[in-house]
Amino acid sequence: MRRRLKPRVPPLLLLFYSSILLSSLPGLIAAAIVTLDSIEIYNTHELLGSTPEVYFECKGENRTNLPDVKKKHELYTFKGEESWQPLTELEEKKCKRCGIYEKDSFIKPDDVFDEWEFCASDFTRTDGKYIHFKEKEFNATFLCPDCVPLEGASNHSAGSQTKGKGMHWVLVLLICVVVSTFVVLGAVTAYKYWQKRKKQQDQARFLKLFEDGDDIEDDLGIGPLSHVI
Repeated sequence: MRRRLKPRVPPLLLLFYSSILLSSLPGLIAAAIVTLDSIEIYNTHELLGSTPEVYFECKGENRTNLPDVKKKHELYTFKGEESWQPLTELEEKKCKRCGIYEKDSFIKPDDVFDEWEFCASDFTRTDGKYIHFKEKEFNATFLCPDCVPLEGASNHSAGSQTKGKGMHWVLVLLICVVVSTFVVLGAVTAYKYWQKRKKQQDQARFLKLFEDGDDIEDDLGIGPLSHVI
C-alpha cells in the first residue's frame, strides 16, 4: 500500500509570533500611564465670573477636559478611575510638551495656566506622585507608579542614572539574545523539516514507480515467467 504523507506545519509560525511579541516588549516596558491625582486652581481667566472650562493637553494628542474643576481655591481630588482618565502616557527617554489650559469663550486662543516638559523622570517620589506648581495659577499632583522604576529614585542622582542606563542595556542585550536564539532554532528546524520532506517525497516517487510498473504488467497480462521442469 502506498503510504500517504501527512502535511505538517513548520515551526516557523512559532518564530513569527515570538518575533511579534519580542518586538512589542520595548513599548510595553517603557510606556507608563499618568493620571491626575488632585488639582487646585488659583485663578480664572474668564471675564464676568463665568464658569471656567479647564483641560489638560499634550502636543499632538487629544485634550482631556476636567469637568469637575469649576471653582478657584478649591481642591479637587480624583481616584484615577474617572471616565476622562488617564491623562497621557509617558515613555522612559522621551518627554512631552504638556499644559493645563482654560477654554476661551471669545474668538481668541485659549488661556494658558502653564506649559512644561512632562517627563517620566519627574516622578521621583516612591509613591509615584509628581507635584507641578505654578504661582498664582494652579497646583496639581500627577500619579504615575510605573514611572518610578523607569528612571530610578531620583533623576538628579548620577548613580541612579547610570544604574538605569545599565539596566536598559542589559534588557536590550537580553532581547537580542532571545531573538537571535529563536531565529537560529527556527532556521535549523526549517532546514531539517525541508530535508525530511524531501526524503519522504523521494521515497514516495520511488514506490510509485514500482506500483505503476505492476499496474502496467497487470493490464497487459504479463506475469512472471515460470520455468517448466
